[in-house]
Amino acid sequence: MTTYHCPQDGTRSPISALTWCCPVCRGPWDLDFTPAPGLTPHVLPGRANSLWRYEEILPLAAPEVSLGEGRTPLVPLTDTVSAKLDYLMPTLSFKDRGAVMLAELARRLNPGRVVADSSGNAGTSIAAYCARAGLPCTVYVPEGTSPKKTEQIRAHGAELVTVPGGREATALAARAAADEEGVFYASHVFNPYFLHGTKTYVYELWEDLGGRLPDALVVPVGNGTLLLGAALATAELHALGLIADRPRLVAVQAEAVSPLAAAFRAGAEDLLPAGPVAPTLAEGIAIPRPPRARQILAAVRASGGTFLTVPEDEIRDAQRDLAARGFYVETTGVACWAAVRDGAAHRPPGSMVVPLCGAGVKTGMAG
Repeated sequence: MTTYHCPQDGTRSPISALTWCCPVCRGPWDLDFTPAPGLTPHVLPGRANSLWRYEEILPLAAPEVSLGEGRTPLVPLTDTVSAKLDYLMPTLSFKDRGAVMLAELARRLNPGRVVADSSGNAGTSIAAYCARAGLPCTVYVPEGTSPKKTEQIRAHGAELVTVPGGREATALAARAAADEEGVFYASHVFNPYFLHGTKTYVYELWEDLGGRLPDALVVPVGNGTLLLGAALATAELHALGLIADRPRLVAVQAEAVSPLAAAFRAGAEDLLPAGPVAPTLAEGIAIPRPPRARQILAAVRASGGTFLTVPEDEIRDAQRDLAARGFYVETTGVACWAAVRDGAAHRPPGSMVVPLCGAGVKTGMAG
């Protein structure tokens, strides 16, 4: 039987318990799950044109909750950099990959209420998939969240709770609600089912590139859900004998809020004491204390990858540059392009893919 386990102290819990974190250390869960053999490029033609086509590697099967998520286009930007257009997902962000897994799990557990917290995109995604599943949903967001995102959350029928303060205050408010009886905490950070959804990003790349991966996967990192999903996928593909070498993981943060980059450069295994946090256009990755920091740092190091940071003026310029190329992407979603486009200070060598992970209509153009 699939169970949660704590990577810090080994505590275990059944999936059905609605225990959203380790009761000993209050840290995030991982999942006891091993993909089934049998996935090859030859079995995929004719399957559902969504992330559910990779049924052997997903911890849930035969879903009833789906909006057709996944299978987003891969488009070249330069001779060595391609973009995966995850802003073309049903709710216009890559968070649909994980949200569909959480909503499907919640539907099976039938809680009294679903609670989520978000800087915007995860909240809109959870709200949409709970609407699809017929589940009551409450989403906590920080003051100052993009009005387009809060409008989308309300449109899907979720209750919206605006929390004074920043992203950490919002998470604490949601976690207090999650401790109540009968509540399923649809946390894209604490619940590992979300990571098993985001890993399909890499399986799609593997399929679209003919059974291989680029030299580097460049991903924006706040709470690290896409990066940790990518690490899961590359480990699984390698263990299944479907790739010979794992790509480097290149993590991108806004210079204004870059606690993981600071820890990485200091050689630390965990976050350093809290430093100053400045406002940033990249609101989706402005996370001062990501709960999975140790895992993120370890995954980047194990891959031979690195951290890159981008200042605000380069985020603005990268958004305009992508728009001039035909891609209207929100400010968080352009951070990776800012880090690796031609002329970037620390551009990695080799072939790479960047995600364009949120639509520009969610935030508009940066001033």
